[in-house]
Amino acid sequence: MKGFFRWFRSSTKMKRWMLLILIGIVLACYGMAEILTGDRLDFMPLAKIILCFVVGFVFVIIGMVQMQKRTLELLVQETDDRIEDSKAKVNSLIYNKKVYDQGPKIVAIGGGTGLNSVLKGLKNYTDNLTAIVTVSDYGEIIPESRRMLEAMPLDDIKESLVALSEDEDKMEKLMNLQFKQGRLRDLSFGDIYFLGMKELCGDFAQSIEQTKSILNITGKVLPVTLEPIQICAELEDGTVIESRDKIPQIVNSKASKINRIFINPTNCKVAPGVIEAIMEADAIVIGPGSLYTNVIPNLLVKGVAKAIKESKAFKIYVSNLMTEPGQTDSYSLSDHIKAIHEHTGKGVIEYCIYDTGELIPEYIRKYNMQGQDLVEIDSSKAKAEGVNLMQRDISHIAGGEYIRHNPDAIAASIIQLICDDLKFKDMQNDTKYVLLNDRLKEAKKSLKESSKNDNMRKTKKEKPRGESKFAKKYRERIESIQEAEMKMKVKAGIPIENTEKESLQIQKEKRQEQKKAEKQTKKAEKKKSQKPVESKSKQKHKSKH
Repeated sequence: MKGFFRWFRSSTKMKRWMLLILIGIVLACYGMAEILTGDRLDFMPLAKIILCFVVGFVFVIIGMVQMQKRTLELLVQETDDRIEDSKAKVNSLIYNKKVYDQGPKIVAIGGGTGLNSVLKGLKNYTDNLTAIVTVSDYGEIIPESRRMLEAMPLDDIKESLVALSEDEDKMEKLMNLQFKQGRLRDLSFGDIYFLGMKELCGDFAQSIEQTKSILNITGKVLPVTLEPIQICAELEDGTVIESRDKIPQIVNSKASKINRIFINPTNCKVAPGVIEAIMEADAIVIGPGSLYTNVIPNLLVKGVAKAIKESKAFKIYVSNLMTEPGQTDSYSLSDHIKAIHEHTGKGVIEYCIYDTGELIPEYIRKYNMQGQDLVEIDSSKAKAEGVNLMQRDISHIAGGEYIRHNPDAIAASIIQLICDDLKFKDMQNDTKYVLLNDRLKEAKKSLKESSKNDNMRKTKKEKPRGESKFAKKYRERIESIQEAEMKMKVKAGIPIENTEKESLQIQKEKRQEQKKAEKQTKKAEKKKSQKPVESKSKQKHKSKH
């Protein structure tokens, strides 16, 4: 009985549709009763009866459809083990994990903390999530664990696995666990695990694929290539840097910008499953991350950029929040997009999500001391690159001092695009749309609540209220009345407060400034109107001669 009354709670939003069905039944029954009991009906009474019956019947259908839709939403929402609020769950309903398996297929390309932020947010919406990362730190100092095991550079893969895991803290500790005693001294668990999986599966790509089920992570991680690659940079002065970790240092010392990035070997083969994941994707997310060492190198592997261009998915670039010393110094939003287009050609980016940039200067100054600054938003130049811009609040403070991408805000922006597309295709009753839309509503509520308590953003200036028609029409008359009252008080010897004098003085100054501005605009308009007339008269004079 308790389960029955749960459907009448305000949170279920079922009572409105029940009431609509009840009204529909009453109208339909009234129409039927009038037809059955009436002896003779003229045209107008008959039309009213038919109208009542039709309206009632339509109300019943709409109510039943909306009740079924809402029931499906409740089945997804209230039994979802990914929702942290335990009060929002109904234990009597059965959770169906297949709903997430039917979620949108999303591919995220990049590396570092930026890519992990995207993965953390998107794993709450779908299980069909694929992270494509670089397998390269070639040229850097090889850690002791990797040197002893002769393992591949898997730092980005480890971080992506941590981001996709259910308990990120425990997974991170496990992957980075370094043994301090015995024969395993100086070895990390992550390197030993991947080496063991490679021996077991016989193939590195297959070992990573199997990791999904063994470690119970959401989605999968794919290396962009299985070959060891070297990320190289060519500067504007012709200098070639063949070690990724030395790029920032040499760029700063040479005071020369990066002209292009290339990988060596240039003809390295793409890893199995990468092209297939891109072609089947509903959305492809590029970045955020280090532009020249995490984002672009993935796109330079043979076949990746071509597959993205040919894919029918949404191609979304998530802009960096801050510039990076030795890589993107003084880069604007359009500079980031241009750099990707110059290396891959246009067609790789359709949408660009960027932050509002409304951050408190105290946080930015810490980055300024390290040679970093906010990415300048030059929207007009960015649009000229053929990209649709989406301004969102996608930044937050992590650890009390670091400016980072907000996983929930980025994921909500991406999922909103997919939901709008499904709605455009009239798929509102599809399981995928119901799941995404429901999770999106919850995410937007939590983002609104967090934004209220957000101390990192500038206080937004209140928009000045526009003057009413009455105030505009009688402004001068009101001011003259106020001045007359002041003079009367002075004559009568009544003391006047300083605030009143100041307000009147300010009003006078404003009035004088407005009059000056109006005169200047009128003069400018006259000059503009006179110029073409003069030129035409000169042209006629020249034609006569």
